[in-house]
Amino acid sequence: MSKKLDALMKTLEGRDKVAVIHDNGPGGVNTVALIDMKKSLTTTDKLELAFRLTNSIDDAWYNSKEVIKMFEGAGCRSTMVGDMVLIGTEKFKCEPNGWSKI
Repeated sequence: MSKKLDALMKTLEGRDKVAVIHDNGPGGVNTVALIDMKKSLTTTDKLELAFRLTNSIDDAWYNSKEVIKMFEGAGCRSTMVGDMVLIGTEKFKCEPNGWSKI
């Protein structure tokens, strides 16, 4: 597709910016990533996609073109239990099995 058509399609389908927030215990919390997602995805799909995109498997997650890096420095750990994802005004915490709304 052309760049103009790609931009138009993004506008028409509706997008959400989803923030991934790491909890560093006594060091506080910080937003480490923003991810542009289709509005039409379910909340569960957005949470799972945010988790998958901020975990390093074959390469460091912050090297992905699908993620906007929001941290300073050379690297950042993967998302894990206790970390959070903000979708609009709703925040969710990563649990050992799934997500809880906080």
